[in-house]
Amino acid sequence: MKQTLPTILSYHISLLVPLALIGTALRILLSPIYFNVEYRMPYFPVDEYGMTQQERLQWAPYAVEYLTNGADISYLGDLKFEDGTPLYNERELSHMADVKNVVLGALGVWTISLIILSALAILATRGQWLPDYMNGVRRGGMWMIGLATALGLIAGIGITINPGVFEQFFIFFHSIFFKGDSWLFYYSDTLIRLFPIRFWEDAFLWAAILALGGGVWLAFGIRDSSFPKRQ
Repeated sequence: MKQTLPTILSYHISLLVPLALIGTALRILLSPIYFNVEYRMPYFPVDEYGMTQQERLQWAPYAVEYLTNGADISYLGDLKFEDGTPLYNERELSHMADVKNVVLGALGVWTISLIILSALAILATRGQWLPDYMNGVRRGGMWMIGLATALGLIAGIGITINPGVFEQFFIFFHSIFFKGDSWLFYYSDTLIRLFPIRFWEDAFLWAAILALGGGVWLAFGIRDSSFPKRQ
């Protein structure tokens, strides 16, 4: 049992590593850095209904902050344009409430994965099976490389060659986390004007790049010589 338990735990560690890396990428993209850079890119599409870059920069922070703060939907529901009309309609508000649940759930999984990985690292150090732990980390890094490469290709092909590839992936992604067509909106709706498809193509691409970087570092940046061998 002493010989097999570290091996079993090593594979569990490998499963946790991609969750930790993807969660880290998600958390970075939920910071103001991403949308502040993205809106200023020269290729970012202009809103055909007249929302300016400055207006996007004005309103986007509320949507992003809502996803991670403790406020209820009135945080967005109370927002109004200068003419007094609500920023979001009821369908958009309902969807944002659903998105918040998904995001908080994902961040919860991320936090738990980091806690478990940290706890197992301590146990591995004390239990003299640190090499097995690090093998699990490296293996998880390799799995992350494969997953991130696939995600990056989907986003990259959607941006440069065939938009339909990413659109089909986007539909599949939403079908997993949201019921029915609750996530479909008119092009004139605020959510689409703030966050057009290019915003999400780049978000998935950057998530893939960040996770890929972490995977490469874990898979190839860690050497056995730094750790004692298990007897």
